[in-house]
Formats: sequence, C-alpha cells, structure tokens
Amino acid sequence: MSRIIEHKKQIVSDIAEKLQNSKSTILVDYRGLDVEAVSSLREQLREAGVEFKVYKNTMTRRATAEANLTDLDETLQGPTALAFSADDAVAPAKIINNFAKENNNLEIKGGVVEGYVASLEQIKELAELPNHEGLVSMLLSVLQAPMRNFALATKAVAEQKEEQGA
Repeated sequence: MSRIIEHKKQIVSDIAEKLQNSKSTILVDYRGLDVEAVSSLREQLREAGVEFKVYKNTMTRRATAEANLTDLDETLQGPTALAFSADDAVAPAKIINNFAKENNNLEIKGGVVEGYVASLEQIKELAELPNHEGLVSMLLSVLQAPMRNFALATKAVAEQKEEQGA
C-alpha cells in the first residue's frame, strides 16, 4: 500500500515540477476525439518538443497546490490533458489552438505561462503570436529599416547629383 502512495506522491511532485519549470502549460478537454485525432495531436506536439500527458484531476490539483497555482483547480473538471513546453511558450498554444479549429471536440481550458495562470482568452492571444524565429525576424526587420532607408536616400541623392552633373 505504501508503495502505491509513494508512487502517487512522486507523480504529484513531477507534475508540480513541470508546472513550475515549463515556459507554458496548456490544459485541454479532449472528450470526443478519436484515437487517430489524439495520435495526430500528440505527433504534432512531440515534433515541437511539447510533452502531452493525461493525469488524474486529483493528482493535478495536489500538484497545483504544491506549485502555488491553485487558480487552475476550477478548470480541472472532466477529462483533462496537459501540454508542457520547457523551451517555447508559444508552441503548445499555437498547435493546440490550430488543432481545436479543425476539431470541434478539443477544447482549451486554460493554462500557465511563465509561472502565471492564464485564462482561455490569454492562451488564444498567445496562440496568435508568431513563434520565436518569427519574432526575431520581425525585430531584425525593424532594426534594419533605418539603415535601408538611409541607403536608399543616399542612392537617390547620388543619382540626382549625377543627373544634374550630366
């Protein structure tokens, strides 16, 4: 009996550690999805480095208490799966939101982003953001714009002087 309790305590501490250490965690209701759809979702998440697991709600509630995230307890009703991402805060939200658009049976319940409980609306806003590479390329484009404009202006002045000199 004590071995089972120790095993459950270990699972609770693992969940709490994942909740605290992951950049984002998304909670979803997967009722009504067939095996093929769940397998497809798991594959997409795995390719993005996201761990997708189903835990008992009682164990997850204990883990949220351990991780000081008890605001999540109200979302832990019915079947709940958790998607943990240690590297990318946007990836699980984006993949799950896109999958939910295609499959009406998948419902986002809420989540945790950078250690703070996020609502359904916040998760959907996060899903609309570009990924890390997209944000970096947007930043580089903004940083390059003044130099590019200066170069174009200098070229235009040089061409104008050249025309006047000819």
